[in-house]
Amino acid sequence: MKNKKYLTLLVIILMGFTSHSQVLLSILFGDKLNSDGLEFGLEGGFNWSDISGLDADKRLSTFNLGFYFDFRLKNQWNIYTGVLVKAKLGDDKLSPEDLAFLEITPNAEEEGTYSQVINYFVVPALLKYNFKNRMYVEAGPQFGLMYKSWVEFESNLDNKDIKTKDYNKDKINRLDTGITFGTGYKLMPDSGMTLGLKYYYGFTNVYKGVSGSNNSSLFLKLNLPIGAGKKNDNPKLD
Repeated sequence: MKNKKYLTLLVIILMGFTSHSQVLLSILFGDKLNSDGLEFGLEGGFNWSDISGLDADKRLSTFNLGFYFDFRLKNQWNIYTGVLVKAKLGDDKLSPEDLAFLEITPNAEEEGTYSQVINYFVVPALLKYNFKNRMYVEAGPQFGLMYKSWVEFESNLDNKDIKTKDYNKDKINRLDTGITFGTGYKLMPDSGMTLGLKYYYGFTNVYKGVSGSNNSSLFLKLNLPIGAGKKNDNPKLD
C-alpha cells in the first residue's frame, strides 16, 4: 500500500514537471524534440541501494529524478542516456562495526538508526532493444559523479524527531562506474509513459582505499516523454 502511494505521488510530480517543462523545452529546442528518432523526457522513481562490505541491515530507499534521451537507431534498437540529477545511493541501519569503520561516535543519549547517504549525478549509456509487444531490455555502463556524502542519524522518540548529518565526502571516491541491465514496458503504443526496472552493480570502490566496497541498486523508474509525440501521418513500419 505504501509503495502504491509513492507511485501515485511520483506520477503527479512528473506530470506537473512535464506540463511546465513542455513549454520551456519547446521554446529552447523546437521541433528537435518532436522527432521519430528521438524521445526526450523526465525519469523518476525509487531505488533501493546497498554498499558491499558494510554490515547494514537494510537497503537505503530513496526517490530519484532526472531527464533522459532515447535515440532511435536501426530497426528496434535504441541508445538510452540522460542524467539523474537527484539520486542517492548508500546503505541503511549501519551496524556498530560500520560506525567504527566510518569513524562515527554513536549518540549515547538517543536511540536511532544510522545510514550512509551519497548524492550522485547518475549517467547511464544503455543499448536498448524494443520488442514488438512494447516490452524492452537494456544494458550498458553507468557512471556516477559524487558531489555530497554524509552519515545520517535519525531518531523518533517521545514525539521528538532528531536528525543529524556527519559529512564524509572526503572518504568517498568521486567517480563511480559499473554495469546496468533492465527491462520495462511502454504503456502506450507510440509515445507515453514507460514503466521499467533496472539493476546496477558498481565496479569502483565507494570508499577510498577500501577494496570490496561497491555500490549496487535496484531502480524502479517511470518515464514521461516531453515533445516526442508528433508522428508522421503515414509512419514507416520497421
